[in-house]
Amino acid sequence: MADFKKVVVPVDFSSNMNKVVDYGVSVADKLGAEVLFLHVINDFQGYDMMLVHPSFIGMTKDLEQKAEERMANLVKDYQQRENGVRGHVVIGDAADEIIDYAKLERVDMIIIGTHGVKGLEKSLLGSTADRGVKKAPCPVLVFNPFS
Repeated sequence: MADFKKVVVPVDFSSNMNKVVDYGVSVADKLGAEVLFLHVINDFQGYDMMLVHPSFIGMTKDLEQKAEERMANLVKDYQQRENGVRGHVVIGDAADEIIDYAKLERVDMIIIGTHGVKGLEKSLLGSTADRGVKKAPCPVLVFNPFS
């Protein structure tokens, strides 16, 4: 069996995040791995015409500041873990940023929650978990917090 030292657990600070975090930390504990929490703020690509307005820049900065505060609190909640925990906030496309971070940190597994999106919305927007599974440089465990 592979030696797992680092596990990325993407977090979105939604109401179901705690289930994903608890599951991800539990799996990482069993593997003896460090947990790397990652939060991605949407960069609003494709809305370039609207982003010329200064309010979008301010909104992104506000989102980043709030996310950094929430991430610091999340890391603090798990700082007593034997194998360690870190948190990181980035701006960009969620799937791309998760994959890039996994490569950068040379992680051994990604544990990602699904939002349970179905039908037309999934086919039009895609799924971060689905794209992550297809492009990840390591195994991906997809957890359904709705079950």
